[in-house]
Amino acid sequence: MPIVLGDISPLHIERSAQLRDMFLLSPFVWREGPKYKMLLRAVPSSDDPAQKIARVQYAESNDGLRFTLPDKAAIAPGPSADDKDGCEDPTVCIVDGSYYVYYTGWNEQAKRGRLMLAAGGDVQSLEKRGTAMAWTPERKNPKEATVVQAAGGNWRMFFEYAADEKSKIGLASAPAVNGPWSVLEPLFEARADRWDSWHLSTGPIVTSESGKPVMFYNGATRDAAWRIGWMRFDAGYSCVEARCEEPLIVPPPQRDAGATDIAFAASALQEDGAVQLYYSIADRDMCRATLRFA
Repeated sequence: MPIVLGDISPLHIERSAQLRDMFLLSPFVWREGPKYKMLLRAVPSSDDPAQKIARVQYAESNDGLRFTLPDKAAIAPGPSADDKDGCEDPTVCIVDGSYYVYYTGWNEQAKRGRLMLAAGGDVQSLEKRGTAMAWTPERKNPKEATVVQAAGGNWRMFFEYAADEKSKIGLASAPAVNGPWSVLEPLFEARADRWDSWHLSTGPIVTSESGKPVMFYNGATRDAAWRIGWMRFDAGYSCVEARCEEPLIVPPPQRDAGATDIAFAASALQEDGAVQLYYSIADRDMCRATLRFA
């Protein structure tokens, strides 16, 4: 299943002085009519982890590349202890006119994260609905949800979690987009002899030319050199039918001093026969790549 990588363009974000020094990453982009809309993670710049309290921001665009970012957070930390030290990595599902946003809540004192849910009729007026998937000793710090509907009507959630000093991808099932979620056996693991030999994390799912779902996932070596690849599932998400040998997107070779070696997929749109893949570079810059199924 060849995938051709086309143009790569940086995202431009107009923002006030209040947000200018924040790192922006994890762009989840969707389209409503002529407008492109985005939820993303905004992180204060600080050497102190206790001060890097992330929040989820909303932004809009006319072309999918130049976004305007209001000052008000769409999902702000607290008051619950579960997310008082950060709200991260939003994933948007729109079902029957309602918005369901999965995000990661972080508690710095406990050093624990969990998947949480906010919902509402307006993405800028969301209400927190509590924990969707909790921290457990077997699946620590669940985050980075990818939520899709399977061929039989049930929903699937792919999520990142920590175990055995690795990031892994788990799978869960639910009768509705808002749960409750039951954890299933994972569909795949890291590959010892490849670029995704140690860490794995979820990415967006699109539909291929054959009608099968394709995930643009994130993989890394033990030293956390993250790249973006792809894999194809069957319609019921019961098995992996194909998986790339080499990464599709890697970080650019010329980066600022201190930049991390990371390319990390966040969301994707299908329009005009192409896939527009939104991703982060070095946890500080955001880009859009145009892809086509050959």
